[in-house]
Amino acid sequence: MSSLAEIRLSLNVFLAHYKHAPLQAGAILLGIILAVTLLIGVKSTNENAVRSYSEATELLSQRASLLITPNPGERYLTEEVYFRLRQSGISNALAIVSGLAVDPEGRRWQVQGSDLFAAINLQTTQATVNESITNDENTRQQNNLVNSDIPIAKLLAAENILLMSQSLANKVAPNGEFYLQDPIDKQKPIKLEVIGLDDELGLGNAIVADISLAQRLLNQPQQLSYIALFDDPESLINQITQRNLLQQQANITEQDQGQALQELTRSFHLNLNAMSMLAFVVGLFIAYNGVRYSLMKRQKLLVQLLQLGIQKNHLMIALICELTLLVLIGSIIGFILGLQLSLWLQPMVAMTLEQLYGARLMPGSWQWQWLVQAMLLTLFAGLLACLPLYRQLTNQPLARISTKIGQVSHLIRTHRIQFTIAISSLACCAIAFPFAKQYQVSLGLMGVVIIAIPLLLPLTIYKISQWLARLCPAGIWHYMIAETKELIGPLSLAMMAMLLALTANISMNTLVGSFEVTLKTWLESRLHADLYMRPASDKILDINDFLDQNDKVTGIYNQWTINSTYQNMPIELVSRDLYSTKVTSSLKAQTNDLWSEFQSGNQILISEPIAIKYGLNLGDSFSIAPFTKALSITSQPITSQPISSQPNSLLPTIGGIFFDYGNPKGQVVIDQLFWQNIGLPKKPKSIAASYQGDVTELEQLLVDTKLIGTAQMYNQAKIKQQAIAMFKQTFSITMVLNSLTLIVAAIGLFSACLMLTQARQAPLAKLYALGLSKGQLRLMTFVQMQLIVLLTCLVALPTGAILGYLLINKVTLQAFGWSIAMLWDWHAYIRVVVIALTTSAVAIAIPLYWQTRKPLINSLQQEAL
Repeated sequence: MSSLAEIRLSLNVFLAHYKHAPLQAGAILLGIILAVTLLIGVKSTNENAVRSYSEATELLSQRASLLITPNPGERYLTEEVYFRLRQSGISNALAIVSGLAVDPEGRRWQVQGSDLFAAINLQTTQATVNESITNDENTRQQNNLVNSDIPIAKLLAAENILLMSQSLANKVAPNGEFYLQDPIDKQKPIKLEVIGLDDELGLGNAIVADISLAQRLLNQPQQLSYIALFDDPESLINQITQRNLLQQQANITEQDQGQALQELTRSFHLNLNAMSMLAFVVGLFIAYNGVRYSLMKRQKLLVQLLQLGIQKNHLMIALICELTLLVLIGSIIGFILGLQLSLWLQPMVAMTLEQLYGARLMPGSWQWQWLVQAMLLTLFAGLLACLPLYRQLTNQPLARISTKIGQVSHLIRTHRIQFTIAISSLACCAIAFPFAKQYQVSLGLMGVVIIAIPLLLPLTIYKISQWLARLCPAGIWHYMIAETKELIGPLSLAMMAMLLALTANISMNTLVGSFEVTLKTWLESRLHADLYMRPASDKILDINDFLDQNDKVTGIYNQWTINSTYQNMPIELVSRDLYSTKVTSSLKAQTNDLWSEFQSGNQILISEPIAIKYGLNLGDSFSIAPFTKALSITSQPITSQPISSQPNSLLPTIGGIFFDYGNPKGQVVIDQLFWQNIGLPKKPKSIAASYQGDVTELEQLLVDTKLIGTAQMYNQAKIKQQAIAMFKQTFSITMVLNSLTLIVAAIGLFSACLMLTQARQAPLAKLYALGLSKGQLRLMTFVQMQLIVLLTCLVALPTGAILGYLLINKVTLQAFGWSIAMLWDWHAYIRVVVIALTTSAVAIAIPLYWQTRKPLINSLQQEAL
């Protein structure tokens, strides 16, 4: 018989076996499907987010190449800058106004106004260019979609219309009506008609209006937030500079194609990838458990094929072909389900990225390459795990089949080897962790720890079962505990998957609980005033005077802020009055003479994320030059005096490092005198006030002056509430994936219990023949398996704590620059254990009942055969 015929014969025999026992093939496919589903779901979400950073457009238009922004210290541009650009022949310009509006219920909404006619023309022009280049039907459909869905006639009639994505419109305005507070007459809400546009246009959670309506809603007449330009950056800059079109009223910023956002969000996406890989490993455990069970059930069949003359290497090839086919089928199903999972996860990710980083995600897309990558990764991992088992079975003696005792002793040897490998890996990680300075390295080491932890489990539970067996008196209970040791082998992989899921769940609960307490404590010290305001720059002095004349106002605090860069990364340069700086700076480290040196301009404060990201310490020099040079590209000098005549503190040293949570940009705080000496804007950007009485009274007084709107004021309680809600959202995606991983592990346990109870029908039948009732058999088997689950949970508690410690003190610290005090949440741990026991009880009880309700005498007859 030829080699090809032998392989084909073996595959036909395997197919016939699976027709007789579909549960075995189903268990393997289940693990592969679950693994690929979570892997593709997160990969699609991450890839789409990263693509959005470089391709995200101005709303209803294409991506801008340049932005014209207000001068430092100013919040808005005047419309005359935009008109000047258009009149000079720069037609690819788009005016944008953005701000917060309040609805009658007091909720704040981000509203963005755009010159919609210019936006539509720009998109239509770009679509026409793309169509002529690519002749793409989708491009033509998108062009038609824009023109048909946007109500041009109503916009021309200056009606009150808001544009939203269809999904957002269905959520906030299902009847097509939306109300926002009139910024002038607060008692008279403005009724707005909502037009839902196809989600494919990429509006996300944005609320869009024509610029005239947005200026009225935001009370910003003749003001713009920025102007987007769409053309070759170099030629635009030359044209604007030569004609002096900005007239020192604005700055030009060249877009970075999303690189800054990619840097800011890298750790966020890395966390998602880490969770997806964890779920992928759990799924592979389930698949491998199915493969091993199937091979154990086919052990006689494999020996018979070898005895019939099938060559060992041909049988090995047939087994590999079988696994490849199962991986192919499972990957295709998992790929489809993964794309559906991505559609479910994407809104959560979009909301988090928008709140934290101001990033807007484009509509999701997928690529066939992801399916190929998932197949290859799954096949590689499957072959790596299964080849030793294939080799062991194909090389077994043909004269006899391995006895049960031999199988158990082999498993014990395997478990001891696994335990030794795990201990060695953990020891190496413990040595390497103190030297890991980058979060990528720490995550890699933590991945080794995550893989090593489940390898400890089988031998640990085996030894505990041995110890418990000695304590039990002779009889059925002693038999039950003693037999538990034999169940550890078949259940070990399912328990490893459960341990991984429980460990990840406990560690994430530790991280989230610790972060919430740390954040609340930090906010208490950071928010020392009762009311915080960000009015228009031309109203700040008037508001200061008004507050100064109010007898109930006990303190007025100003803050000066400009956005800049340090080593090509966005940061904030901040200055406050000395009292506010002392009160609000929760210092992690400081020099002995900090405040005196700070006031003289020789020392500055930097946030912890900057210190960690760039490896800065107390006493290090910190050049202010990168900030001042990045403030403007106009010919107007930044400083009011020559550099040589300024204090030598232009190169100050770091005098203090303060805790800072949630700010995606690092902060540098300098003294007010130093701020003025280097010629930075004199007008503060925000004001805070302490008030003796109900703070809502002060809010109403300020609104009555018409100097500031409700949307520009935040009281202390609202800031705390929004901050905690926003940063819970940061971890919500990871917690969802964590829960999905736990569900995957529970499904794996169900699959393992179903296969195990089917395999144990003969031993149960013997006990039944000896006089035990079916109820006693069910109780005994249930207790055995629950005991193994309970021991797994007990192992998960310390391992989860270790993983939580590494997450808090290594990964989170290095990735985000946040020092978090680790706290133990015993209630959360007990809740996770209870959930695991309850889930496993269901996973055990159902297959146990199915199997034991059958006539057990048939099992003895089958064993005799």
